[in-house]
Amino acid sequence: MEMSYDEAIKQLREWRNASMRKSTEIVEIGEYLLKKSSMSLFNDEVWLIFEQVYVAALDISRFDLADFCMKKLKGNFPDSVRIIKLEAMQLEACGEYDEALKIYNELIERDPTNAGVRKRKVALLKSKGDNTGAIKELCSYLHDFMVDHEAWYELSELYIKEMDYAKAAFCFEELILCNTFNHLYHQRYAEIRYTMGGQENIEIARKHFSQAVKLSSNTNMRALNGLLYTSYTMTSAKSSSKSGNSRSHATWAAKMILKKYEDADVKCMTVRRKETPEFLASATLMLKHLGTESNP
Repeated sequence: MEMSYDEAIKQLREWRNASMRKSTEIVEIGEYLLKKSSMSLFNDEVWLIFEQVYVAALDISRFDLADFCMKKLKGNFPDSVRIIKLEAMQLEACGEYDEALKIYNELIERDPTNAGVRKRKVALLKSKGDNTGAIKELCSYLHDFMVDHEAWYELSELYIKEMDYAKAAFCFEELILCNTFNHLYHQRYAEIRYTMGGQENIEIARKHFSQAVKLSSNTNMRALNGLLYTSYTMTSAKSSSKSGNSRSHATWAAKMILKKYEDADVKCMTVRRKETPEFLASATLMLKHLGTESNP
């Protein structure tokens, strides 16, 4: 292990503060640190490290290390609800979902305001493939914690899996109300509306794709591509004014996408994302269909 004591502590702290789940690396550093160093060298941060290493050990099925960490944690915090939750997480990792669910239900009954335990219950239900149960639990959770952005986002994703797009759209409407200037919320909401189909939904999708492009200062490529598709679809609208506006919007979006690729020198660039070539191909094709000459 080519890392000093201070460097190891700092690295684990950075990952913990950034909520990064680098389980293999955390186990490697944490095991060396906790088993080779004297407890007298640590301050109270050691208990956060034990918890961090414990969760990482569960991720990669290092149950021996998890048991070592739990023994230390339980010895110092024998009656802690947080420790009981961690024990239930080990039951989850071992596939004993019913036993873990029983513990979570008992903890929630004892303290309904414990958000961490209620989220673990949702995660457990998802692991079991019980999307309906997870949705019901999340709805109950959001009744008490209405400004939890992550919960609204997760609920929307669950509704999408169940193909209930109207309710998924409602979740993003709540998110947009909470944070109007987040371009990713506008983009995702627009994608859901576009998926729902129909003239009205496509018009709403175009507005939010446009807003996402504006808020991202023309850097959100998915929003640009969405603006291109929705505007191109609306070029066949019966209203001549709507058709004309849609044509100009589609043309602008296509040119902007081509310019982004030209600026990035896409021909020499290693493409990282699978959908990237499709953006270029669709922009070129639609621009040709719109009757506009282009030199990408």
